[in-house]
Amino acid sequence: MFKDKKIFVLGMGKSGCSAAKLLAKDNRVLITDIKCDDINLIKELEGLGINVIITKEQDKLIDDSYDYVVKNPGVRLDHPAVLKAHKFNIPVITELEVAYRYLPKVKIVGVTGSNGKTTTTTIVYEFLKAAGFPVHLAGNIGYPLCSQIDNIKENDILVVEISSHQLANLDQFKVDVAVLTNLYKVHLDFFGTYKNYKADKLRIFRNQDTDSVAILNKGDAEVYSLTQDIKAKKRYFSSKGDADICIEGTDIVYKGKKILELSDIRVKGVHNYENIMAAILVAKEFNVTDEIIKKVLDNFAGIEHRIEFVRRLNGREFYNDSKATNVDSTITALKSFDNEVVLILGGLDRGHSFEPLLPYLKHVKHIVCFGETKERIKGFASSHKIDVTVTDNLEEATKAAYNISLKGDTILLSPACASWDQYKNFEERGNDFKKSVNGLL
Repeated sequence: MFKDKKIFVLGMGKSGCSAAKLLAKDNRVLITDIKCDDINLIKELEGLGINVIITKEQDKLIDDSYDYVVKNPGVRLDHPAVLKAHKFNIPVITELEVAYRYLPKVKIVGVTGSNGKTTTTTIVYEFLKAAGFPVHLAGNIGYPLCSQIDNIKENDILVVEISSHQLANLDQFKVDVAVLTNLYKVHLDFFGTYKNYKADKLRIFRNQDTDSVAILNKGDAEVYSLTQDIKAKKRYFSSKGDADICIEGTDIVYKGKKILELSDIRVKGVHNYENIMAAILVAKEFNVTDEIIKKVLDNFAGIEHRIEFVRRLNGREFYNDSKATNVDSTITALKSFDNEVVLILGGLDRGHSFEPLLPYLKHVKHIVCFGETKERIKGFASSHKIDVTVTDNLEEATKAAYNISLKGDTILLSPACASWDQYKNFEERGNDFKKSVNGLL
């Protein structure tokens, strides 16, 4: 726990503000961002005794009198304020680390990976809740752990989605059960190299011991090889067989026993089956019964903005996969459909290649692009003789996709790009898509 410390909070995002509010009870806190249009938020923070400073020169606010810097996860590791903190040997941590030091004795399930984190985290939570455990959902899924501290009691279970950005500045934070869903080349603009990114993901296991559990994707060669030397007990899932839980024919089988049939699962696609198997392994660590697992999965229809069914109109089906902020996520979505697809791509231009999509476009009859990357996507599609339509924004793209489509087609928003060129986040983008779809006649 922090007490009588001087703390610098960098970034007024959801996690930064939650950390500042918790810390302000017993510490001197300054929070800063380059802009904030929410006057009520500023007044709320100031009312708690927090010093709020809006400035582009945040590094000039730091001196060696601070005990900690709490960095919003999205703030770059080479931000001038972060580098200055390192120069003064000030520890740089994140909101999760702050919350951890306020926790009573609890069990923590931590879920990370390039894709599938939110789905896996949600299913684990639903399994444990249905089994009657005192369980809390937190982390990158949208619920800062700091905001829940007052409601957490000894021996509760926390199910925490942990992003790579959050892992980068964890120190003492320890998970009892760690899940690594998969590894892909993402967030290289933040970490610089794929090697750095993978090393960051492995930090989830760093504080584990021989009493801890690691749940790993055996079908992912890099996950399997990189985790051979971790201390935790290993449990494996795989869609390719030969694991503690795997797919055999049309069944999911746990330790040789059939748990359920794939046809009983409402969400489709191998990636979802892998997420579900990882979640079942967590549930089994808490002795959740097969009956509860089946009941939860029978009612689980997926996560908003993640290959989310939106509407059926004149024989077309619309799916919102706005969470697909990288090419690998879009590949995952494309694998889920075997009918004709009109694919909507576009968003923030990070300079990434769209070439890895090519082998998975066999069912894509047309690409509609929008946003900052539209011209590069047009060039990619044209070079491979794929029909393409260029639009300025998502509303236009949605209308164009519908006009191009025929009865029996799927219209899929799976942008393969971040949303920040035109939206605050992928949720806002997904909601805009659904609004446009539901406005079609």
